This record gives sequence, structure tokens and C-alpha cells, in this order.
Amino acid sequence: MADLRVEIAGLKFRNPVFTAAGPTSRDGMTLLNAAAGGAGGLVAKTVSVKPAEVPKPNMAAIGRGRIVSRRGILNAELWSELPFERWYEKEYEMALGTGLPVIASVGYTPEEVATLAPKIQEKGVHGIEFSTHYVGGHTEIAKALKESVDIPVFAKLSPKGDVAKVAKSLDRLVDGIVAINTYGPCLRINIETGKPMLGSDKGQGWMSGSALRPIALRCVADIAQTAKTPVIGVGGVMNGKDAIEFFMAGASAVEVCRAAIL
Repeated sequence: MADLRVEIAGLKFRNPVFTAAGPTSRDGMTLLNAAAGGAGGLVAKTVSVKPAEVPKPNMAAIGRGRIVSRRGILNAELWSELPFERWYEKEYEMALGTGLPVIASVGYTPEEVATLAPKIQEKGVHGIEFSTHYVGGHTEIAKALKESVDIPVFAKLSPKGDVAKVAKSLDRLVDGIVAINTYGPCLRINIETGKPMLGSDKGQGWMSGSALRPIALRCVADIAQTAKTPVIGVGGVMNGKDAIEFFMAGASAVEVCRAAIL
């Protein structure tokens, strides 16, 4: 059997396929299930200082037909609906029990991540990923985290703007780049009702799944050719062939979310 072990930022993974922050990593049990299913690393759903109030409905398919969701999904997902205290007391503990490297995802301002990060490190979590949907603010958040913890820090980038330039600016501030976050805002309308398919403000959401993969691959390739920091690819990884594409583009590992939903 092939040896799939990888080491990124000093963390040793049994294989280069991790969970991504999202619905399929929403608590300790889903992370346990991912570990049992063969994941090499566990990235938990993003937490912030207050639990999110996620709108309903919060997911819609991009296309039409029986397998439309395989083309991509629009989502109005936010960060975790669970309070941080619950993650600290229970959910991270369950994930750590798997013996796999566990990476917490945090958002969204420098002040917020600096408040949460020391507690996450204290719990024994192995790394921290910070998430951004928009261009800007990356360096401030990275500095706030690096001043707060000693564990590896990963920056998850928006697909907007010059991602290679952003990644290069973070070379000395983070231990890894995660590319990319979902794309948006986007909109779909139910032609029977005339109303948006998502229950968020203005009915807008963020695109993920297969439709995002070509964008994610281009971003990973641009970053890998420019920055020295290891890159973790995410966005439309639905099967092994998709993962291989990301590795060929320069990714050291991939994160998976939508494939687990489908």
C-alpha cells in the first residue's frame, strides 16, 4: 500500500485529505465520523466570539435536474451555531480523541481571533486556520494570531483579488495557505415563487462544490508558483481525481466539504 503520510508546518498527517470548515465538521461527532471514514486531518467548523444565527433555508443547488447539487451549491452558512464554550468543553475534546491533528477555524477580526486563540491552544488543538470571505485584513489577523499562540497558523483566502500577491505577503506570517474560500455573494431565484432560494439577507449566498473547482485550481497554482508557504487546496474536491488535480497544481493537501454532504 502506498505511503500517503504528509507533514505540513510540523504537523504529521496519515494522508493529505482533511475535512474543511463547514457543515460536515460542525461538531465533535461529525469530526469523529470523518476520522473513521479515513480523513488524514480534522479542520473544525469556524467559531467566533458569539454563536451564529444561520438563516433558513441555507442551501440551494446551482443547476436543475436530478444531480444538480453535484454541479455546486449556494449556501448561506455562517460560522458555528454552537457557543465557543461548547467547543472548548466538548467538541474539540472529541476530535482530539481520534489521535489525528486537529485544526480549529476562527473568525473574524484581529480582536476576536486574539481572544479565542490562546484558549484553543490551551485545549491542545494542533493548529489554527483563520477564515476570510473578503479581500483585506489578512496581515492584521495573522499578526494577531502569531502574537497569541505558538501552534501553526493557516490563512484561508478569498478567491477574489490577486491571491498570489496576498499569499506572498503572508509568507512570513503564517505556516500555510488554504485556498480557497467560497465565492460570492451569489443569487438564485425560485421562478415559481419569484423569491430567492436562500433565506439570508437579500437571498444571497456563497458558491461551493464542483463549479468552484476550476477557480480553486487556478488560485492554488498561482500561489504555489509565487509563495514559499505550503498550500492546502479546497473547493470542489469530489473524488480522488479531483484531489490529484490539486496536487498537480501545487497543493500539499486538500480539504473536503461538499463531497461529504452529497
